Order: sequence, then structure tokens, then C-alpha cells
Amino acid sequence: MPAKFPAYQAEGVIPACLLPFHDDLSVDFAGYKAHLRDVAGTRGINGITVNAHASEVSSCEYQEQVAVLDATMDAIGDSTPIINGVYSDSTMQAVKLAKMAAAGGASCLLVFPPNVLARGHAARPECLADHVRAVAAATDLPLILFQYGLATGLTYPMATLLELAAEIPQIKAIKDGSGDPVLAEKHVVALQGLSRPVNVLSTHSAWLMGSLVTGCKGLLSGSGSVIAPLQVALFEAVQRQDLAEAQRLNALVRATSEVFYAAPAFDMHNRMKEALVMLGRMQRAVVRPPLKKLGSAELGRIRAAMAAAGLEPRIQLAAE
Repeated sequence: MPAKFPAYQAEGVIPACLLPFHDDLSVDFAGYKAHLRDVAGTRGINGITVNAHASEVSSCEYQEQVAVLDATMDAIGDSTPIINGVYSDSTMQAVKLAKMAAAGGASCLLVFPPNVLARGHAARPECLADHVRAVAAATDLPLILFQYGLATGLTYPMATLLELAAEIPQIKAIKDGSGDPVLAEKHVVALQGLSRPVNVLSTHSAWLMGSLVTGCKGLLSGSGSVIAPLQVALFEAVQRQDLAEAQRLNALVRATSEVFYAAPAFDMHNRMKEALVMLGRMQRAVVRPPLKKLGSAELGRIRAAMAAAGLEPRIQLAAE
């Protein structure tokens, strides 16, 4: 299936959707399609990301990822560009996933760094660079490179990013999760200043406004599964340099980010599922092990944050 949006530009607000499960841990595809339609109906977004961190891709087998993309295309693929994650510790498996996504109709790929390189990647950055080269050679789709945080040991050195950008025209953006404000601004200046610019998409959701004012061309974030309208409004206010409105909106966004991105970080999407249940937008907040159900105190903090952000519960979305 060819991409519905072959000239996709990786910019603007791109939510990463969650993946609901039944109590038996199987994928709730009816609930998933309802969630997709809800988020994709947000005015001003420029794509939806699937098979990524927000959808617990590390717990999804290959055939499940195929089924997730198929369900995505069925639900919203005619109207919304789809960015499919390429998440694997194996370059051979990453190539297989890239080809699958291209055949399935995705418009862009989000390339994750293999976790196996975390111990010592900085000493041999060519390993990660070659991983990207192999994915790029497997398909003509545009690529977004996920720039992991410095603490992970999987951050692309600037020299490597510039080398890949010059070599591979398919690289259209990075998803910047470096976690370092100084480095994040350097990414904006260096990559967006190239003769063939590479956009910087912030995923610094814990300090979103601060990251956007450096000049990012957009944002790509799992919290868009809950607060996509707020993200669009904040991005647009920053773009038109309306500081007062951006600050007002940022206060609402901050109310959610302070609970979603609290420690431990691995529970961020767990918390987002619970928020959607509270808001009447998802039926269950089931997560796959090793994740576990959140405790009552944390659920209370999430509920209070939704109210502080002005997010009102509504009638439960009807599943297909």
C-alpha cells in the first residue's frame, strides 16, 4: 500500500497514541480505533505516531505491530499522516519493520536507537549511524531520528547527526529528547540551519514551552494522546509570538506534565491511560507487564491534574 501522504513534512504537532488492552492483555482494537479517531480529530495536528513508546511497543510482537498499523490505517489512514515507529535492538529486525511500515501505508518512520548500544555508544557512534543507514536503504519513506536523553548513553553526537543529515535526504527531523536545554538549542540552530534543513521536534514535554521558544518546528509527544488541543494551541501561540497566551496555556500543560512525567519515568504512559479513563475517553487502563497498575494516591494526583488543566470528563467514547 503506497503512503497516502508521500511528500510528508515532519513538522507541527504530532501526538503519539496509546494502545489499549483487554483485561487478558490482548490488544483492544475497537478501543484503539476509537482513541485514534478522537486524537486525529484534533484541529491542527500534522500526523499520528503509532508503534512507539506511547503504545508500549516494547511489549508488542512483530505481528501485533503489523495489526496495529493495519488498524490505524483503517481508522484514520485516509485523513491523517501516520508515523510508524521502528523499534528494535536488531538492525535486521528494524529493516523488516521499516519495510512492513512502508508496505502498510505509513507516511514516515520514527527510528529508535537500539538499546543494545547503550553501553559505550559514544565510543563507536558508527554503529548507530549504520543502523540508520540500513533503515534508510530499506525504504524511501521520510525518517525522524529519535534523539534519546544523555543519561541513556544513546544520544547521537552532533557530528553524527550532521553526517547523516548530509548523507541521507530522507532524514526530515529529529525527535529531540536529549533532556539538555543547551544541547536542544544547539540542535535547533545546527540542524534547522542546514542547506537541507532537518526539523527539530521537541519531546521535552516536562518543559514544553521552554523547548518550543528556541525555534523547534513542532513537537512529537505521547502526552498528545491526552492533551493534543492544548499542545496545538501552545505551539500556535509560540509561533505567532503571543507570549501572554503561551504562558497561560503552558500553565495548563504544566499541570499535566508534572504528573505524567513524574518519577518513575517508565510509568508516563501508564498515567496517560488512567487519565483517559478518568476523562471518559478510554474504557480500561490496562498495561502489560512488567508495568503494573498505579496506586490510589497516584490516581488521585492524576485526577486533580486533569481538573487543574481544565480537562472535563465526557461520555465514554463508543468502541467500534
